[in-house]
Amino acid sequence: MNAATTESREETITLRQAKKLVQCMAHEQSFLLLSPPGVGKSDMVYQAAAEMRLPCRSLLGTQIAPEDVSGIPRIVGERSVFCPPRVLLPEKPEPFCLFLDELPACAPDVQKAFYSLLLERRLGEHALPTGTWVVAAGNRMQDRALVRALSSALINRVTILHLRVDVQEWLDWAETANVRPEVRGFIASMPEALMRGVPDQPVPFSTPRAWTLFSRALDLAEANGILDATTRRALAFGRLSAEDAAVFCALAEEAIGAMKPLEHYIEHPEALPESESARWFILNCIRQLVKDGRLRAIKPRVINRFLRSLPTEHQLTLLTDLVDRWGALGAERAMFDVLKKVTKL
Repeated sequence: MNAATTESREETITLRQAKKLVQCMAHEQSFLLLSPPGVGKSDMVYQAAAEMRLPCRSLLGTQIAPEDVSGIPRIVGERSVFCPPRVLLPEKPEPFCLFLDELPACAPDVQKAFYSLLLERRLGEHALPTGTWVVAAGNRMQDRALVRALSSALINRVTILHLRVDVQEWLDWAETANVRPEVRGFIASMPEALMRGVPDQPVPFSTPRAWTLFSRALDLAEANGILDATTRRALAFGRLSAEDAAVFCALAEEAIGAMKPLEHYIEHPEALPESESARWFILNCIRQLVKDGRLRAIKPRVINRFLRSLPTEHQLTLLTDLVDRWGALGAERAMFDVLKKVTKL
């Protein structure tokens, strides 16, 4: 297969995997972390450096000029000498983490100024302290985030890591970061809501960062005694994808209590909430569990009893496009019964 027929592929890794690579190699090789907005690239770099006890100095690509990288010249004797900025070359020759945030948003002349820094760890005639990390991050062209095309010369100087969101990684982090239990419970039950695609229009959309900031906003509103249904909805729709905001607020307003494991509702359908929106939410979560093949082994008689306990429209919602999946779980009898109801045979 030649280069003309080779399809472009993006092998993705999680934030936790990327952090380990950065900690192992960033003292010798430069990295460029690419992902959609709001995944947590910047926090990961700061955390990686802190764990290795390295101070982290950052430059924001959209706010720097070439001279902020190469330095300003001054005359020494009969020669001009470039004086690199302090953020890139501190007075003490101690290693640090240099974080180049939003590198793909830099103007071409700024990207060019980074060439020797990314490959040779040098600023003109000045070398970075031994052991210094160089890590860059940014969004992708398809994310509509004011990203510029990267030159082939820059790409060839870095290792590009494409990052993806891992729900369990985020839930583990969110618990230590004091993200509100109802937010963590919502994401655990509806994992696809953690990271939505970038919308075509400039409207809020759900990301790990959006959920984290939304949780903090709820904390602040509650601490000031102003958290009610109206405030919650304003904060949710102002930060999250509309579909996620609507479901989250409906569940919060109906106070269905702590979510039980989804298998519990299958084994005990009488435990399903009485309210329509809360019930639809849990059934949708069960549907997603079956779709993803994540439903643990449950006896076929329990599966059939669960489906038969539901109204016909709910059964059809669960079964649509997933007949094979439910069949593999042993739901043939319940599916046959609902087929007879619908066809009136």
